[in-house]
Amino acid sequence: MSDPTLGQRITGHVNALLMPRALDLLNFRIRYYDKSVDPARSEYNEHVIFSFWHEYIVVILPRWGHTPLTVLCSQHRDGELVNQTAESLGLNIVRGSTSRGGAAAIRAMKTNSKFSSIAMTPDGPRGPRREMAMGPVYLASLLGMPLVPVGIGISNPYRLSTWDKFAIPRPLSRVRVIFGPKIRVPKKVDRETLAAYRVGAQGLMNDLTDEAQYWADSKQKMVGEQRFTRDRRSNRVVFERSLVKPEKLKIAKAPVFDTVSGDRHSTKRVG
Repeated sequence: MSDPTLGQRITGHVNALLMPRALDLLNFRIRYYDKSVDPARSEYNEHVIFSFWHEYIVVILPRWGHTPLTVLCSQHRDGELVNQTAESLGLNIVRGSTSRGGAAAIRAMKTNSKFSSIAMTPDGPRGPRREMAMGPVYLASLLGMPLVPVGIGISNPYRLSTWDKFAIPRPLSRVRVIFGPKIRVPKKVDRETLAAYRVGAQGLMNDLTDEAQYWADSKQKMVGEQRFTRDRRSNRVVFERSLVKPEKLKIAKAPVFDTVSGDRHSTKRVG
């Protein structure tokens, strides 16, 4: 892995300067199953592993700037821009994956998990698009941290001709984010059990993504939705108080796993 070039460093700093300000040009709303998972909130009380699709990284990373979060960045050369941008946003960085550069990356994440949450794009850096690798589930089991899938939707974004159809929001686009329920993966389980959790987590993540996209396209409001602003002096996120009493989400469901058959059931709704 070579050192970043001067151009990559400059681009990362420029991105970190402009991206949080670009959020001000978007209609950005968030909905939670559990507010305490978000490191940008005062209710934050447990480190978790966030999982979201690679195509939406441009809208979610700047929102987490200057919070206790570690971003797992690929050692691939395409990951260097994400690395430089995230670092300039005041986030912790670990280079590697659970396969390439895996041992060192896992040791670093184990250390960082003591003081921060972890963010991963489980279909990056090369895809297939919206297919979850084993990494997030394996780490959730190994580190004893809950896995939180995040669904993101953008109304009428620009789509690049890349493997993930990378999404760039237009000015005034509606961006909708749903933080899903915690998935707790048992420690010291066999490969078949981890595979069952992976299938279930991927299905839930796609459900949340589809629901966030429908929410963005429909122009409808969701009960308990919140908007936020960022205090530029302190770099803190300030949330607008929800005017509607939050109720249970009616659409996405937490997975209930049958670790024997590997089936994913949705027998209960999570609020």
